[in-house]
Amino acid sequence: MTKRSDQVVKGIDRSTHRALYYAMGVLPEELDKPIIAVVNAHSEVLPGHRHLDTLAQAVKEGILQAGGTPIEFPSIAICDGMAMGHFGMHYPLASRELIADSVEAMMLAHAYDGMVMLSNCDKITPGMLMAALRLNVPAISITGGTMETGCFHGKKTSFIELIESQGKLKRGLMTQKEMDDFEQCAMPGCGACNELGTANTMDYLTEAMGMMLPGSDVPAVTGARVALAKRTGMRAVELVKQNIRPRDIVNEKAIHNALVVDMAIGGSSNSMIHLPAICHEAGIKFDFDEVTKISEATPQLVKIAPSSPTDYPEDLYNAGGIKALMKELNEYGWLEDTMTITGKMMSENVADAEIINTNVIRPKENPFSENGGLCIMHGNVAPNGAVCKRGGVLPEMMQHRGPAHVFDQEEPAVKAIYNGEIKPGEVVVIRYEGPKGGPGMREMLSPTAAIVGMGLDDKVALITDGRFSGASRGAAVGHISPEAADGGIIALIEDGDMIDIDIEACTLHLDVPDEVLEERRKNWQPPKPPYQEGTYLERYSKLVKSAMDGAVFKRGDELVVK
Repeated sequence: MTKRSDQVVKGIDRSTHRALYYAMGVLPEELDKPIIAVVNAHSEVLPGHRHLDTLAQAVKEGILQAGGTPIEFPSIAICDGMAMGHFGMHYPLASRELIADSVEAMMLAHAYDGMVMLSNCDKITPGMLMAALRLNVPAISITGGTMETGCFHGKKTSFIELIESQGKLKRGLMTQKEMDDFEQCAMPGCGACNELGTANTMDYLTEAMGMMLPGSDVPAVTGARVALAKRTGMRAVELVKQNIRPRDIVNEKAIHNALVVDMAIGGSSNSMIHLPAICHEAGIKFDFDEVTKISEATPQLVKIAPSSPTDYPEDLYNAGGIKALMKELNEYGWLEDTMTITGKMMSENVADAEIINTNVIRPKENPFSENGGLCIMHGNVAPNGAVCKRGGVLPEMMQHRGPAHVFDQEEPAVKAIYNGEIKPGEVVVIRYEGPKGGPGMREMLSPTAAIVGMGLDDKVALITDGRFSGASRGAAVGHISPEAADGGIIALIEDGDMIDIDIEACTLHLDVPDEVLEERRKNWQPPKPPYQEGTYLERYSKLVKSAMDGAVFKRGDELVVK
């Protein structure tokens, strides 16, 4: 078999290259085998990745067992939770492009034959997938799995209840001692945050796309996940031998399946940034009109925190997992039968699955709602679109009309919410937080959690050109495009302007005459950006496209400054 790595390790003029391998203890005969990169995002920065060294070892054992040679290299991994609420939140989404670029650089510089992508959290999994599709080298993904559910005062709990409890502390409904105790037990150990945040959403959607082995939602700290890692390493070698590549797997049908699963679980709204970016790398057109059609046709069969007060990712796995959900969806004709990373068709992968708990994974006849968990919204505020996780919206907030309370950044909005300055009926507007204007499109979990914590989630809506955490819930509309920094209508909203939000109809309207908006535009000037010259954020701001384009970098003629 001719291998990509032969260009590095074969031939008389490659003696120094082989010597570099020998200097690391690699045997000559190991260079004759497929060389598989293990792209490991392990670090001591975040619990989602703290345990990945154990899984990397298992992956390498699997590669060796299947007749390959593993070579590990690292990836950066930013924790949204650690970055939240301060300047650091400008970086998580921006890091996705760094991850994709760095994987590209390492893979092409060293000509590995294939790769295992070992990740877990929000931007790392999609960043690695983007690199895999860009390179189209045999690749397979595995994540670190979900964290165990927490327990506080005898009740199941998670990250989301903890952050929302900050409002209860402000209102005197919780003591500081109780908060201190809550912090100790809400997040018990390693794994992706224990709610349906972006990390778990992208884990599930990667399996739905066919880029992971079935059963990838097994919890983090289990022997079953170590075994899955071994099998993933073994499969990586076979992918090289069979020359099965990411673009053989991720096609229009695979993206359709990911969207159907997304709607059925009410996943994180960040999927509407990451799936378009993945499609961009795969050369697939991502159609938001198709998202709307799929959302209208797909019932929501799963609700887990933050949309549920009782069920968590661990419960979804114990109920049969994503495999069981996909079997249910497939039996009713909602999924496309397409090849997966196993070399088998999707229908074959899920054939042995079974729904064990119909309260967690509901059958088609008893859905949580007839429509999917996400909706794409349009209106004069968002002519290019916006995103809402309607599966996390209270029924009384599906339609809301109220006066705008405008903030040019997240921090003053959060302060105003906790200080009691936001009145029932208002629409909080947070702008200049888009991909370009933020820059980096900071997530608005702090303000949405503050609204819930202050008891306003049934009275106050929020709109933003920023994004939300998967842990966000409430009448919150994000990704508004064009963003404020590009002169979008959101930049022209003033305090007191009436805003109509109809989540059922997927519309968002600013009740201000066009001539008034044109007059305001004459006096509009974007604020000074928050970054220093020469930083990555400056380059990111100049290169990044809109949220509805997946916040990907410009290419080709788009890079030309006119």
